[in-house]
Amino acid sequence: MRPLLLDAATRANRYLEGLESRSVVPSAEAISRLPDLGRSLPQHPDDPEAVLAALDAIGSPATMASAGGRYFGFVTGGSLPAALAANWLAGAWDQNAGLAVTSPAAATLEEIALGWLLDVLRLPEQSGGAFVTGTTMANFSALAAARHAILARAGWDVEANGLFEAPPVTVVVGDEVHVSLLKALTLLGLGRDRVVRVPVDGQGRMRAEAMPPLTDRTIVCAQAGNVNTGAFDPVREVCAAAHDAAAWVHVDGAFGLWAAASPTFAHLARGTEDADSWAVDAHKWLNTPYDGGVAFVRHAVHLSAAMSTSAAYLQQSERREPMLYTPEMSRRARGVEIWAALRSLGRSGLADLVERTCRYARRFAEGLANGGYAVLNEVVLNQVLVSFGDDEITRRVIDGIQSEGTCWCGGTMWQGHAAMRISVSSWATTERDIDRSLAAMLRVAADSRRP
Repeated sequence: MRPLLLDAATRANRYLEGLESRSVVPSAEAISRLPDLGRSLPQHPDDPEAVLAALDAIGSPATMASAGGRYFGFVTGGSLPAALAANWLAGAWDQNAGLAVTSPAAATLEEIALGWLLDVLRLPEQSGGAFVTGTTMANFSALAAARHAILARAGWDVEANGLFEAPPVTVVVGDEVHVSLLKALTLLGLGRDRVVRVPVDGQGRMRAEAMPPLTDRTIVCAQAGNVNTGAFDPVREVCAAAHDAAAWVHVDGAFGLWAAASPTFAHLARGTEDADSWAVDAHKWLNTPYDGGVAFVRHAVHLSAAMSTSAAYLQQSERREPMLYTPEMSRRARGVEIWAALRSLGRSGLADLVERTCRYARRFAEGLANGGYAVLNEVVLNQVLVSFGDDEITRRVIDGIQSEGTCWCGGTMWQGHAAMRISVSSWATTERDIDRSLAAMLRVAADSRRP
């Protein structure tokens, strides 16, 4: 085992050290070799060192260099050194984080990390939490708690009786609702097409004055950080209106909720603490390895009621039992790297990570605007939307930037028009990365616009 793990560490270090000099996008040649990993399953055991060597030789060159500093797609953070190392150690531990008895260490680290997260995100300290795969499952978990609370108040046990003949629940969303929340509603049986949509402004913010009538059987889903613009719904006003009607407010804060950790940007998240539940990703702005998300619910009893299960063989204690708050029972100890990321950064390091990447986003916006291109959003956080002309030209520029390899940015449609989306959220990004990437964007844009 020791030589194999040392070999893995050597290969991983070589991969990470090579990110600075390689193209962000893998070459066509590297991708073409991937089928070589798919030969017939061997009849007999293969040498573990040969397995690792093949994975590295063929797999590593075909990866997207999202762990480096010039990947600006999909709000993807890199992996902080401490978080990556903790992930490796947790992999060696191979703990089942479902119960405290199966892993006292994992259960304790979750409890500590949960307290730290509630603190830095400025959420109610008594809130319950679930460590899950990402914001899709965090939204699912929090909305399951909302569904439980609303139907229990109406005298219906949804966990026992399901939704057949249950009192109807109305879900209200902004017109710029993220697809992950709609997927969660689909999984919960609440329906993605049954939602009531609220009009938004030019930045994608829900217009609080356009909210429909609300009741005590309504779930209002607000957004902290629009995936295109970074804009925040007016959560304080939404919560005030909703709570007057005894409705539940959930905040999808996948990346935007991390603004609360920064003294400079905390004002954007003001009011989110008034909600009833929240969802956030750790593998975005906290820069933990994939995957890691967290659901928070103001009253932990609603989350545990929605997620709890029991069996004679499941040995439970009086302390917080992780599986009573999550959809999964057996699961990996993802709280370990979240704890490591928070401890390695501390308050000031987390604030600096948020503020530095936001500063880099503004630098992109200024450079592209000075180059004569239209920045379509108010750059309030770490998201930049840019148009290079009409839709055809913009798509051509995006394709050119993605294939050129200096950096990688995604495309999107924003209020009927094609745009390039720049998301800056990695600890590994430096000023040099911004300068190199901006120069490449301007060069490719100029070339793509020539007749």
